[in-house]
Amino acid sequence: MYVLTVDQRGSRRNIDRVDSLINDLNRAPLLRPFERTAGDEAQAVTESPRLTVTLALDLIRRGHWSVGIGLGRVDEPLPASTRAGRGPALEAARQAVTRAKSAHVPVAVTGPHADSAEAAETALTLVALIVSRRSPQGHAAVGLMDRGHTQAEVAQALGISKQAVSQRLSAAAWQPEVAGRSLAERLLREADL
Repeated sequence: MYVLTVDQRGSRRNIDRVDSLINDLNRAPLLRPFERTAGDEAQAVTESPRLTVTLALDLIRRGHWSVGIGLGRVDEPLPASTRAGRGPALEAARQAVTRAKSAHVPVAVTGPHADSAEAAETALTLVALIVSRRSPQGHAAVGLMDRGHTQAEVAQALGISKQAVSQRLSAAAWQPEVAGRSLAERLLREADL
């Protein structure tokens, strides 16, 4: 099981973004949806390493969140409310978000198998670094490619040449991100076994 605990960075100096985030992210097929847990934090539960990676990178792209991922068992049956959940994965997510707050790239993974969790965290951190350094133009091109468009369709949608799309995707490190996502998913899956 994968638990995401996210904490808004700099919330005392900025607007509260939790409700908006919850509305955006709860469109995903989560086992238990994001709920505000305390102050400027939210938490969700999923069984999917792919969705975990997708959500973590989306949060990093937004730039306002520390992301903690907890792996392991949750007490079942899961309660209707995410906040009421119990178990080692929820505790691990709390530890991970605390570590993420002081990390260079604000993402951390904690689980019952420390070496496996550390490997998954390293892969996710490297991909998150790519995403966090990407330009708005790069995000636009990558977002369209991720939705299944061809480079020609992306060029038309953005009003640029196909060659410019290729340059943007290269500068955005889209190919390494795709490979890194797959690696992070695999390592998360292995760390949760």
